[in-house]
Amino acid sequence: MKKIFFILSALLLTTTVSSQALDGTWNGKLKVGGNSLTVVLNIDGNSCTLDSPDQGARGIAAELLTKTENSLSIRVPSIYASYEGKLQNDTLKGIFQQMGQRFPLTLTRGQHVVKRPQTPQPPFPYLTEEVTFSNESDGAVLSGTLTYPVGYTKKQRPTVVVMVSGSGLQNRDEEIFEHKPFAVIADYLARNGIATLRYDDRGFGKSTGDVATATTKTFKSDAEAALRFLRDSKKFGKAGIIGHSEGGSIAFMLAGEKKADFIVTLAAPGVRGDSIVIQQNYDIAKNMGQPVTYEQCAALMPNIRQQMAQNVWYMWFLDYDPTADIARIACPTLVLNGEKDLQVDAAINLQAIRSKMSKSPIGSTQHQKTGDFQIISYPNLNHLFQNSTTGLPSEYGQIEETFSEKVMKDMVEWITKHIE
Repeated sequence: MKKIFFILSALLLTTTVSSQALDGTWNGKLKVGGNSLTVVLNIDGNSCTLDSPDQGARGIAAELLTKTENSLSIRVPSIYASYEGKLQNDTLKGIFQQMGQRFPLTLTRGQHVVKRPQTPQPPFPYLTEEVTFSNESDGAVLSGTLTYPVGYTKKQRPTVVVMVSGSGLQNRDEEIFEHKPFAVIADYLARNGIATLRYDDRGFGKSTGDVATATTKTFKSDAEAALRFLRDSKKFGKAGIIGHSEGGSIAFMLAGEKKADFIVTLAAPGVRGDSIVIQQNYDIAKNMGQPVTYEQCAALMPNIRQQMAQNVWYMWFLDYDPTADIARIACPTLVLNGEKDLQVDAAINLQAIRSKMSKSPIGSTQHQKTGDFQIISYPNLNHLFQNSTTGLPSEYGQIEETFSEKVMKDMVEWITKHIE
């Protein structure tokens, strides 16, 4: 789903006064309600930038009003914010203000170290290959990484999966807040005998293609081109899809059109897009302690439609109902959701998927007994399949875990059992 940013989503700073005593990098935690956000201030002479790594925001500029040997004052006009701090024993202690609210903010000297222990590091026991393939419908050229399994030989013809990212333009690793979930999953699958193809979204990274008028159907055609590329290579056996969020919707579409041999969905929507948005706004507001009702969130939808009327992707998303696509699915299907997902509510969407799938060729009781159609709900996982405390998007960048190993293990076992 679309990345959601809260306070500090666009902090822009710029210095005007020089004093070398405060030069360097400073970092600290800004506590907002029950949450905290990492703030990094980079000062170098007459220049200053601010990072909010938990929200994926870096190098943002603004105004440094004063800077002495032991104090500084910063104004952030774009968001009506400011910060004033004084140096005390190599620590900046001060107040961050925004929209009439005051928050204590203490910054200590030094780089903010982001820990991502699951990010794969070379040398790898498997082969990777940089590849490109074309979407013949409009000429877009998609650039990606083909990862072969450990011990791959040309006679092997292993199972392969196309990895399809969620909404918003992302690179082949589905990188967000320095997490690289698709790289982590591809590494795990390669070590367990399964090949993968992951690629930069059209118009992003090394991929070309128009995005101004692109909808989910456009991104579906890119994923279909990836499947075609793999089959034409003659290197692999069965070819399936692992789709996250919007990528899960794409997996449903391609499975309904009998284009995939199997699918695995991660946090896939099972209801209309406008229902997703209403529930998302309600769940996030409620978990942030805001006194809001579902009916109040639903009442905002006409205004949302009006404000987003020129966004082709968004308007298509609001009106898309997955019912018909899910009801046509005939290939093995594994549906996975996290119960702390505040962007795609697990209970509501899994119930809808189960109901719709019951009318599909793969949704019969017999298929459910064999596991060809299986749903798994994970109690503590958020939208990114991290073990989380609240599930709020503000946690995504703060959690060291990139992707639950339990989920990866379940995917491998299911693919191996039902596909090989």
